[in-house]
Amino acid sequence: MNFYAVIIATEILNGRREDAHFEFVKKELQKYGHELFSSFIIKDDVSLITKVYEMIKTDKDAVIFSFGGIGSTPDDLTREIASRVFTNAELVPHKQFLKDIITRFGDKSYPHRIHMADLSPKAELLFNPINNMSGFSLFKKYFFVPGFPNMAHPMIKDVIKTHFSEVVKKYRLTLYAHTSEETLITLMQTLPKGIELSCLPLFVNEKAHVELSLLSTNKNINDKYFEIFKRELDKKNIYYKLM
Repeated sequence: MNFYAVIIATEILNGRREDAHFEFVKKELQKYGHELFSSFIIKDDVSLITKVYEMIKTDKDAVIFSFGGIGSTPDDLTREIASRVFTNAELVPHKQFLKDIITRFGDKSYPHRIHMADLSPKAELLFNPINNMSGFSLFKKYFFVPGFPNMAHPMIKDVIKTHFSEVVKKYRLTLYAHTSEETLITLMQTLPKGIELSCLPLFVNEKAHVELSLLSTNKNINDKYFEIFKRELDKKNIYYKLM
């Protein structure tokens, strides 16, 4: 699975608010051995939101956590765009959500709040524990919640626990070597697809150093290739330490 966070918030980009979603999603996924594949903070703009959703849709392994834009003001664009991009459908009133809105607001549901219930016909409600004004999901892989952290975070926490709580065990090995990354690039190019490489060049006292890390769900494969790097450094008499 490739997890995407899409944070739709002009007010973050123009400095009126600070983002609280990225760190939350990152840490919540890490509890189960997952990590974000990508994260976007974008303006409340029809064309931009559409392009980001369409790009993510091309990834068959995508899971989206989308924050913001599901209210009743003119800049709340998410419901309509998500319905069009992911289900190719017009919005229709969701019967249960209509009841929830009317129960909470009564006559004040009209003329605007009632439209929060306009969703894709494929939508399933996501419970909002703060005020019962739901988010929604599509196909149990695209999840849309309010922009308010106090509402969004318990909703996404529940989604991750319900759908993605199977712990993925990953094995990381890291070394710090007194050499440049150039020394190890040829070996890096031999790594198989199942190993994630992280190479961080550093300069200490004007000398090149490198921090190299291998991550995999396959411990044996990870150990094997890490040993290859260690042998190469030993052969060249390059000092390194394990981290």
